[in-house]
Amino acid sequence: MSRQPIIGVSACTKLLGHNIYHTAGDKYLQAVVQVAEAMPLIIPALGTQVDQAFLLEQFDGLLFTGSPSNVEPHHYAGPASEPGTPHDPARDSTTLSLIKAAVAQGIPVLGICRGFQEMNVAFGGTLHQKVHEVAGYMDHREPEGLPAEAQYGLRHALHIQPGGVLAGLGLAAQIQINSIHGQGVERLAPGLRVEALAPDGLIEAFSVDGAKSFALGVQWHPEWQVRSNPNYLAIFQAFGEACRKRAGQR
Repeated sequence: MSRQPIIGVSACTKLLGHNIYHTAGDKYLQAVVQVAEAMPLIIPALGTQVDQAFLLEQFDGLLFTGSPSNVEPHHYAGPASEPGTPHDPARDSTTLSLIKAAVAQGIPVLGICRGFQEMNVAFGGTLHQKVHEVAGYMDHREPEGLPAEAQYGLRHALHIQPGGVLAGLGLAAQIQINSIHGQGVERLAPGLRVEALAPDGLIEAFSVDGAKSFALGVQWHPEWQVRSNPNYLAIFQAFGEACRKRAGQR
């Protein structure tokens, strides 16, 4: 009998009182446990203080989560962010190199929201810092001042591209998804394959072309109430299956 897979989950840093904490949202951890059927372990955002090779040896998969913070634009030669923009350089220094190393080693990877944006930057792509201010794009941010159930409610259509990972999971050509992001893909990185588009043409999902294992990034939040949405469920089930295969091989 193969062992339960172990999935590393990226942490953000957050100042609480006078101390810095390394945090990961419960909804991501619950999706890993309940649907991917794996054990989540939070990866502290310690950058080069962590032996990356040793770290990767411990995991059967990696989940790069969403976050209130944005990737610092110097990582993709973008213009400086507006004052007050939330950043997390400790997370950037941990995740950006970890993503490429994991994919190269055939470790399953799932990137969500900020994690999706990190994947694009890690492979050489760029980001729109404020999609809602770019001509031709809709406002992809969540409505303010509403309960979480409303903010994470279905917001717009998603057009699944034929022949890709998502289509292979049995998702229909058009589904509905939530939308809780201000940034988005400007230039897609070389080697990434478009998996899905928003109605305005914004890239909402991509896979790593030629990856040895599952390597998918999605801009929306499939971890939200994942068990009640068959499309979200299919993504985490496929990720979990890839992690179990990796665990069996090890």
